[in-house]
Amino acid sequence: SNSRCFPRYLARVTDTEATDTANPNLNYGVVVDCGSSGSRIFVYCWPRHNGNPHDLLDIKQMRDRNRKPVVMKIKPGISEFASSPEKVSDYISPLLSFAAEHVPRAKHKETPLYILCTAGMRILPESQQKAILEDLLTDIPVHFDFLFSDSHAEVISGKQEGVYAWIGINFVLGRFEHTDDEEEAMVEVHIPGSEHQESIFRKRTVGILDMGGVSTQIAYEVPKTVSFASSQQEEVAKNLLAEFNLGCDAHQTEHVYRVYVATFLGFGGNAARQRYEDSLFASTVLKNRLLGKQTGLSPESPVLDPCLPLDAQDEIQQNGQILYLRGTGDFHLCRELIQPFMNKTNETQTSLNGVYQPAVHFQNSEFYGFSEFYYCTEDVLRMGGDYNAAKFTKAAKDYCATKWSVLRERFDRGLYASHADLHRLKYQCFKSAWMYEVFHSGFSFPVSYGNLKTALQVYDKEVQWTLGAILYRTRFLPLRDIQQENFRGSHSHWRSFSFVYNHYLFFACFLVVLLSILLYLLRLRRIHRRMLRNGSSPSLWIEEGLPPQKMAGPL
Repeated sequence: SNSRCFPRYLARVTDTEATDTANPNLNYGVVVDCGSSGSRIFVYCWPRHNGNPHDLLDIKQMRDRNRKPVVMKIKPGISEFASSPEKVSDYISPLLSFAAEHVPRAKHKETPLYILCTAGMRILPESQQKAILEDLLTDIPVHFDFLFSDSHAEVISGKQEGVYAWIGINFVLGRFEHTDDEEEAMVEVHIPGSEHQESIFRKRTVGILDMGGVSTQIAYEVPKTVSFASSQQEEVAKNLLAEFNLGCDAHQTEHVYRVYVATFLGFGGNAARQRYEDSLFASTVLKNRLLGKQTGLSPESPVLDPCLPLDAQDEIQQNGQILYLRGTGDFHLCRELIQPFMNKTNETQTSLNGVYQPAVHFQNSEFYGFSEFYYCTEDVLRMGGDYNAAKFTKAAKDYCATKWSVLRERFDRGLYASHADLHRLKYQCFKSAWMYEVFHSGFSFPVSYGNLKTALQVYDKEVQWTLGAILYRTRFLPLRDIQQENFRGSHSHWRSFSFVYNHYLFFACFLVVLLSILLYLLRLRRIHRRMLRNGSSPSLWIEEGLPPQKMAGPL
C-alpha cells in the first residue's frame, strides 16, 4: 500500500510551496474560527475551476514567503465580550489586518470572509450572540473590503462543525475525487432524496473520531438508506444526520452525502476523569460513614485506584475536603469501573448516553482517530498509526502495572513523546481504558476492527474544520466559472465579427426603411395623378379601402 500512497504523497508536496500572489487566476477565501479560548484566522486559495462539473475546487491553505501557513491566533475567546459587544470588531481587527496584508489588494473585493463561532458563543443567550454578530456586520465593511454579507457571520452548531471537519479530512485524503483505480475502496451509495432510491458506486469516505478534553465526537457517511425502530428514533436521527451536496451543480447527485454527526459532552478525556473522581469521592465518603472508616483521609490509608499506575499517588478535593489516592494499576478492573459511565441502554442502534447511531459497515469502512485517540496510543505507548485492539490492550495493561518510580525514571530519560508531561504519565492508564471503552463498548466497534488509524495530522498537515467550511460555502462558485466558460466558448466565434455584423444589420434596416418610404411616395404620386384625371371623386377613399364620404354639393 505504501507504493500506492507515494505518488499521492508527492502530489501533496507542492502544497507546501509559497503561494504565488502574482498569479491573477488565484482566488482567495478567509475564515475566522472563533473558539472558546481564542480566535484563529485561516487564509485559503484556489486556482480557477477546471470546468469539469465532476471536480471540486482545489482549495489549499495559503502559504507566505517562508512557506508557513497564513494563520494567526488571538486570545481570549470572542464570548468574553458578551457584556461589551461594541469592542468585538476592535478585538478581531488585528486578525483581519493580518489577512488583508497577505491577500493581494486587487483581490479583496472578491474574497469571501466568513466569521464562524463555535463552543464559547453557543452557550451565550441569543440576545448577546446577536449583539456580537451585529457589531461585526456593521463595523467590518467600514474598514475592510472583503466580501462580507449577513450570512457570513454566524454561530455554527456542533453538527455543522462536525460536518465541516468530516469534509476537510476527506477532501485532503482525496476521497471526493473520481477514480477508475481498481484498488481504491468503493462503496455503494443510495443517493439521499433521489427517486426510486437510485444507487451509485463511489470512493469510500473515512469516518472521524475526535476526543478532546471535554467532549467526544463521531462523524461518518451513512451510504445506505436507514430504517428506524420507532418514530421517536426517526425524530432524533433527523437532528444527527446531515444531507448536503458538495458539487457545484444542485442537479448533479454524484456529490450528495449523508453524514451522521454526534457530539458527547462530558466524554472527553479530562471531563471523564473528573466524573470518575467525583463518583469515587462520593462512594468513599458513603462507605466511610456506613462502616465508620477513615479510608483516604490520610496518605497512610489511601483509597486504592485501579486507574492510576502502580503506587502512583494523587489527591482529589471537594468542598475543602481532601481524599488521598494510590494506584493499583489494574487495567481490566479500571475498564470495569468506568463501564457504567458510558450510560449505555439496551436499545439497538444506540451508543453513549443511549443516543441513536446508524449501523457502521465494519467490513467496508475506515476511521481516523484524532486528539486523545492519538495521544493515548502514541505519546506514551508509542503505537500511534494503525490501531490493533489486542496489542493496545497488552501495552496499556503493562503500562498500568508498571511502578510509578520506574515510569518517572523512563520519563527523565526522555523515552516518551516530547510533549508528554507528568500529567499525561499519571492519567495515561485511565485515558487508555477510557478510549478503549468509548471505542469498543460506547461506539460498538468490534475488538477485531482493523481499520482505525490514529493521527495528529493528515499528509503532515493539521486539518482544521475551517477547510471543510470554505469548501462547503464556496461550492457553487465553480458553476459561475463553468457557465462563463461555456458562454465564452459558444460565443467567442461570433464575438470577433459581431461589431461588423451589427453594422451590416444597421445598413440593411436603413435600406429597407428607405425603400419603403420611396414605394409609398411613388404610390401617392400615382393616386394623385388619377385624381387629377377623374376630377375629384371618392376614388381616393376607395383606394384607401374606406367607405365613400357624403360629398357636399357644389358651392
